[in-house]
Amino acid sequence: MIKEVIILAGGFGTRLSNVVSDLPKCMAPINGKPFLDYQLDYLDVFGIERVILSVGYLHEKIIEHYGDHYKNFKLDYAIEKEPLGTGGGLKLAMKMAKGSLVYVLNGDTFYHIDYKKFLDIHRGMEAKLSIVLRELDDVKRYGSIERDESKRITGFWEKNQKSGKGFINGGVYIFNKRFFESQNLPDKFSLEKDFFEKIYKTEKIYGILCRQYFIDIGVPEDYKKAQDEFKDFEYF
Repeated sequence: MIKEVIILAGGFGTRLSNVVSDLPKCMAPINGKPFLDYQLDYLDVFGIERVILSVGYLHEKIIEHYGDHYKNFKLDYAIEKEPLGTGGGLKLAMKMAKGSLVYVLNGDTFYHIDYKKFLDIHRGMEAKLSIVLRELDDVKRYGSIERDESKRITGFWEKNQKSGKGFINGGVYIFNKRFFESQNLPDKFSLEKDFFEKIYKTEKIYGILCRQYFIDIGVPEDYKKAQDEFKDFEYF
């Protein structure tokens, strides 16, 4: 079992700024608890031992709140001195990872997936990178991903390029650390645009569909939705 998780929590939260202006997105309160608490509580179910938080904007508030431990986790921080993008933030955090495989999560989404099953699928396919996919009736807001019958990813589409039913990136990954670090990536880049969209044609990247509960609190309407849905939190 993978024991390490990187959580990408360095974003500015621009779309939430009118609702949560003085906190990083991952600390946005959901019924009196930071959103990050819910992510960490769920990871605890799967025996995770170490979480590396990739942080930037207002990172002091995260560190002040959590310190170096949460429940059974050791917490470490990869701190951006300047905005590095999702890819740069991951690159910085990946240097701290000790295992050959690592889970990576977006800090503003919650996905009720079976992490052990996800790992079994990843290993069975001998994948270098696996992405959990969510199926939506309309992918326009998110952009979309296409895959073939073997689940190998065959295309990425930007926001507004496609609409209607399809698959989106659910913000949960398994990375092969050696593969990621072998790509000679710059210090500042977009994980989605500059990495995923460039390597899928030549590398074994798979999209694994999960139909369980999913929410992205990155926009005010879904942030409000989380307040209601997390009241009786039954997703463990």
